[in-house]
Amino acid sequence: MFQKRKSPANFAMEVHTERLILKILSTDYVRETASFYLRNRELFEQYEPTPPANYYTLDHQHTLLKCELELALKMKNIRYYVFLKENPAQIIGTVCLHDIQYFSYCCCEIGYRFDKDFHHKGYAKEAIEQALSIAFDTLHLHRVYARVMPENKASIRLLRSLHFIEEGLERECIQIRGNWSDHIRFAALNPNP
Repeated sequence: MFQKRKSPANFAMEVHTERLILKILSTDYVRETASFYLRNRELFEQYEPTPPANYYTLDHQHTLLKCELELALKMKNIRYYVFLKENPAQIIGTVCLHDIQYFSYCCCEIGYRFDKDFHHKGYAKEAIEQALSIAFDTLHLHRVYARVMPENKASIRLLRSLHFIEEGLERECIQIRGNWSDHIRFAALNPNP
């Protein structure tokens, strides 16, 4: 199994909130990640670029987990998989700090996905709050931004509840299901600059 340890950046590979465990996973979890993505394929593909044909295979998930771990250790992208403390065997979501930039920018984009059976229970908010704490307090970033499709009302409400401010519309910025899609850009600033 994957050992609890810290990267050279001294961010935790596993963190706990009141109800959740957030973990950066090794390839030992390939079946769990494949199951999570496959269970939620229809939901996720409404809001994300079309994945490659082999995306849901164990081989592809193995490659992704290996790549995600390497990127986390380099502090480029940090993806935490979310588990309930009461059921630490089932992935219920992910939250990712990606495109991490330092120096003049000191920012990153945040993305999140949660299992359709675990919506409207506050789990996403709890996980994102923890990820923001890591971004601001541990990585010392100044700004975290998110992109959301205008029709994704639940995600817009979630970001607003987390004090993200709407900054404007990015026209045709991401291709979803073969069509260029507008996204609303939100951002949160480090409260302790």
